[in-house]
Amino acid sequence: MKFICDVHLPFRLVKFLATHAPATHVNQILNGSSTADSLISQYADQHDYIVVTKDADFRNSYLIKQTPRKLIRFGLGNIPNDRLIQLLGEQLVLIDKLDREGPFYMEINSDNVLLY
Repeated sequence: MKFICDVHLPFRLVKFLATHAPATHVNQILNGSSTADSLISQYADQHDYIVVTKDADFRNSYLIKQTPRKLIRFGLGNIPNDRLIQLLGEQLVLIDKLDREGPFYMEINSDNVLLY
């Protein structure tokens, strides 16, 4: 289980994830915040990262092109960082299981978690 957080997610989330598994932020790789989503997906697939994002474009790419192969999307709007971290933390056991099984898309909303 390895994570790459998209540009609009806080570094606090990366720090939290790094206590459980390798984690990085898009700003720390490739062309930083100007990296195209398609390159982020390609990098994640090549290096077996789970992309964590708020961006619906990644969801569309997963559903149409099956890339990135492993994707977690927050469908929450703007919420406090502590709540974002809490919601993801509650799913880490399930995420680890999904990661070992292969491609997946997880969407975390305020009142439910959807799996595709």
